[in-house]
Formats: sequence, C-alpha cells, structure tokens
Amino acid sequence: MAKAKQVFVCSQCGYESPRWMGKCPGCGAWNTMVEEVVQQAPARSAVPATHARAVRLRDVQMQEMARDSSGIGELDRVLGGGIVPGSMVLLGGDPGIGKSTLMLQMSHHMAEAGKRILYVSGEESPRQIRMRAQRLEARAEQIYLLAQTSVEAILAQIEETGPDVVLIDSIQTMMCGDITSAPGSVSQVRESTARLLRGAKENGYTVFLVGHVTKEGAIAGPRVLEHMVDTVLYFEGDRHHQYRILRAVKNRFGSTNEIGLFEMQSSGMVEIENPSSVLLRTHAAQAAGAAVVCSMEGTRPVLVEVQALVSTTSFGTPRRMASGFDHNRMALLLAVLEKKARLPLGNQDAYINVAGGLRLDEPAVDIGICAALASSLYSLSVPQGTVLVGEVGLTGEVRAVSQLERRLAECAKLGFTRCIVPREGLGRIKVPEGIEACGVGDVRGALEALFGKHPAL
Repeated sequence: MAKAKQVFVCSQCGYESPRWMGKCPGCGAWNTMVEEVVQQAPARSAVPATHARAVRLRDVQMQEMARDSSGIGELDRVLGGGIVPGSMVLLGGDPGIGKSTLMLQMSHHMAEAGKRILYVSGEESPRQIRMRAQRLEARAEQIYLLAQTSVEAILAQIEETGPDVVLIDSIQTMMCGDITSAPGSVSQVRESTARLLRGAKENGYTVFLVGHVTKEGAIAGPRVLEHMVDTVLYFEGDRHHQYRILRAVKNRFGSTNEIGLFEMQSSGMVEIENPSSVLLRTHAAQAAGAAVVCSMEGTRPVLVEVQALVSTTSFGTPRRMASGFDHNRMALLLAVLEKKARLPLGNQDAYINVAGGLRLDEPAVDIGICAALASSLYSLSVPQGTVLVGEVGLTGEVRAVSQLERRLAECAKLGFTRCIVPREGLGRIKVPEGIEACGVGDVRGALEALFGKHPAL
C-alpha cells in the first residue's frame, strides 16, 4: 500500500518542503507555504525513455495557423485574431464580474457556427446553467453540459463527445482521483491543468479554463498555472458598474497590448466597438481639472478623460493619490511641474483619476495629466475640443510618441478640432483635415498653448 506523507508546497512557484517556512526558498514569497498530504507511488521498474531527434530550425515545416472565430469581436481582438485550435486559454476575474456569462455567450456563437461545445461546470448544476442560457438567449443545439469535477470522467466524456471547444468552470474545483489533496490545492490544480493540456495538444480541441482570483487580484493556485497555458486573460472592472475590460497578460499567438471593452446588460455582455465615444460620453468640456488624452491600446487609439483635483493640504506632507495611473509616474510629473513649470505644488494635495475604469500605462498621456493638474490648481478649463498627446521627460521636454497620425485621425473622427502634440516629428506626418496640430517643445509651452499668457503661469 502506498504511504502518505505531509509536505508544504508554495502556492506561488510550487516549491516543496518537508516543513513549514515563512519565506519560500524558491521564489522568496512570504506566507505562501500550504500543507498538503501526498501519497507516495510504489516503486516501478525503469522504463527506457523514447529518444527524440533534434532537427535544424530551418528544417521545421511551417504551416498556416488557422483560427476560429469566437463570434465576439472584442474577444477575438484580445486573442490576437481568433481562437487557435489545440490551445489552452485561462480567464480570470473577480466574482460576479461576468466570466461565466462571457463563456456561455461565446459557446452560443460558436455552436451557431457549427462547432461542438462541452461546458463543464464544477460549481453549478445543469439547471442553473440552463436558466442563465435562457436569459442570454443561448439555445444552440451543439452545446453539451456536464456537471463534474473528476478530471478522469471529464476526459472520458471528451473522448465520447468529440467537442471542438471545452469550457472548464472553474479549474479550482477540478480534482484527479490519484491525488489525495483537496480540490484547489497546488498539486490538484497543477495536475488537472497538465492532463487537460495534454489532451488538448494531442487531439486538437481548445480548452478554456475559468480561474478564481485572490484578494490581491492574481489567479488563485500555483503560479506555474499561468506558465502552462498558452493565453492568460483578465476580466477587469467594478461589478457595481456596467463596463468590463478584457485584457491579455500572456498570449503565445498574438499581442498582449490589445483590450476588449464590454458593457454588462440584462441580456449579457454587449461589445463596445468604439470605446472612445463611450468613455467620453459624460465628459464635461468646461470643467476645471479635466483633460482628454489619446492612448494606444494595442493597435487601437482610445480617447480617455483624465481628471485631477488639487487642493491646499491640511497636513505637513501633502497627499498623492492616483486611480488608473501609476503613482510613481504621478510623483515624477508633479516634480517636473514644480521645477520646470514653476507651479506651486509643494503644499498641495493632488489626486488623479482615469474615467471609465481604464488603467493608462502609456507615457503618451503624461502631458494630459500635467494639463489636468494645472487646470485644477488655477481653476482654468482646458479649451473645448482639445486633446493632448505627449511624453514628458525629467527636463520638462515633451517627447515624441509612436503612431501620432493614427491618434490624430481618431481625434478628428470624434469631432475634436485641436491637438497639443510634440513638436518633434510633427513635420513627418500628414495631419487630417479639420484638426489643428499644435506642436510644443516643453511642458511650460504646452500650458501656455492651452491657457495663454495667464498671470498665474
């Protein structure tokens, strides 16, 4: 009989130790060692390994990588153009954000296109899934439901059904019978994923895994889970608001810079094909402290409103808070404004917010953040119809950004008439009709182009 023993496994990297430790020696994370009971397998006779021959890189046969459409344009965009057969996709997000809804809608569209779908649920009964499908009007004939948590039973059902796409909701509920630890443990999640991945690669069907997230926002379970799959998607947004953002953090078959935007309605997830018009729907043109910037999200230019609030501090050290923008980058821009543009911000609290729940990581929005801060400090409104694009350096210069022509075209399409852009590289692009491109060299020049020779500046 196999002998059981207790080990401690790191939930981040999978490092195993016979005793508990506060800090994992493998990845250096604290308080991640989880106790598990494992069963030692009986000794087996040595089996000669099969030898694979190395081949030259140039001798590897190339073939066109076919993709299947999910029926949801925003999801296809984030996946890099569609679903690659034989791949494994991991979708994570907060509870109630809409992961299962999105997967069920995708199942309906793909089944309508002739694909066979197997929806495996370890948390809900088939009746509950049917109730959601009725609300979403997903009644395709080629959707099969299976309420099961045993990986062995799921693989047997896959072999019997022969699906094109398998949905696992969720991977933390799956378990392998020959592993004694509880579902959701490091060894169970790792082994369940490995067996499903092996089946997908050998038989060519696509597997979508729905994953729970921790309170820090990372996918629960071992960190190795994200290394095993081909694509990792995060579904973001506040469940109390209607907008949802789908973002790729890993994609072996495409870019990780694309985002998909959805609106949660009673009928399910509705695609937003023009995010700029939606994100600027409530933009107050004459409000002090608000500015419009243009950020590139992959190949798509998106116009977003950034808001700033500057007020005299009541404490010895002023507060600096940012939502949707990097806090350290905000501190850098405040220092540049105080040193190079001579704005008195040393005794002011400063707050930054990106409207719509987006997170802006691109440096091209720097000049818009600076304009919003100056606008709030002096209660001056950014002129109506103006967009700001440019990166701000430590010496106060406004640096050139990529794809400026595409950004200007998006501004013109949405009715903006003036754009503050870096002077460098402006002469090498074609400015669209109906928009004035005002080139500036430094941050003080940008503020003067916006507010003129104001006495406060």
